[in-house]
Amino acid sequence: MSDSSESVKPLIGRILMGLIFLISGSFKIMGYSQIVGFAAAKGLPFAGIAIACAAAVEILGALAMFAGYQVRVVAWIWILFLIPVTLVFHNFWKMQGMEQQDNMGHFMKNLGIIGGLLFVSTFGAGAYSVDAARAKKA
Repeated sequence: MSDSSESVKPLIGRILMGLIFLISGSFKIMGYSQIVGFAAAKGLPFAGIAIACAAAVEILGALAMFAGYQVRVVAWIWILFLIPVTLVFHNFWKMQGMEQQDNMGHFMKNLGIIGGLLFVSTFGAGAYSVDAARAKKA
């Protein structure tokens, strides 16, 4: 990536990807009791602990993604996180009407995010990142 306009694209992508998880994790903290109740109703065991862990994975991962630190690892953690979340919480095939349409949209959005994360896990953080700075020193 010799052209600086090309070098900035992974940075912008990391910021946009990270925002999704930062906002989601923040909402889990701000609406903790409601989210725990929803998760428990969906059958999630130890819902309180699970939601706290999910918020930590989302927020800490977002901060690492913004900095470009260990993004390949973060991408795989988020992929492994999103697979069960998508299947359990957006199981649109068990719903009807507007609920089905809404959850199908969330399901498909998560598939798109997983696709983007596969790119990050393959190509890394890009030039403007902690990962790139560390690689130059090595």
